Amino acid sequence: MKGLDRVLRPLRQRVLLMIARGVVELVNDSKKLQELQVSLLAGEMRDGAERFQNYGFTSHPHPGAEAVAAAVAGNRDHLVVIAVDDRRYRKRDLAEGEVAMYSDEGDSIVLKRGRIVEVVAGTKLRVVAPLTEIVGNMTVTGNVTVAGTVQG
Repeated sequence: MKGLDRVLRPLRQRVLLMIARGVVELVNDSKKLQELQVSLLAGEMRDGAERFQNYGFTSHPHPGAEAVAAAVAGNRDHLVVIAVDDRRYRKRDLAEGEVAMYSDEGDSIVLKRGRIVEVVAGTKLRVVAPLTEIVGNMTVTGNVTVAGTVQG
C-alpha cells in the first residue's frame, strides 16, 4: 500500500489544488481577456491569471476582491479565474428573484419584483442614442431643460 500511496500522492495533490480561493491583487484590463494577479495559499502569488467573464458583462474589480481560480489540468502555473466577487460592495437585501448590477459607489440597476426596473445614479444618468423613445406616461419631479424644439 505504501508504494501505491507514493505513486498516487502527486495526482492526489494536483486534484486537491485544482480549485482555489484567492484575493485579487492587481488587474490588467488592457488584454483581450482581463488578467489578474491573485494571491492564493499563504505566500502563493500568481500573475497573468486570465479572468473569464460572461459574454456582454464586464467589470474591473478592486484589489482585495475575492476570486475563485481553477488550475487547468491541475497546473497552478495555468490559472483561470472563473468568478470574482467583492463582499465590501455587494448589493444586499434583494427580494427573491431580483437581479442587480451595481458599482462600489452605490449606483445600480435593479430588476425588481412587480416588473419594476430601478436605476440609481448618484450624479447623472446619460443616454446616448440618435433617438430615444418612451412609450407610456412620464412623471418628472424636478426641472426640465430642453436644448432644441419641443413638438406636440
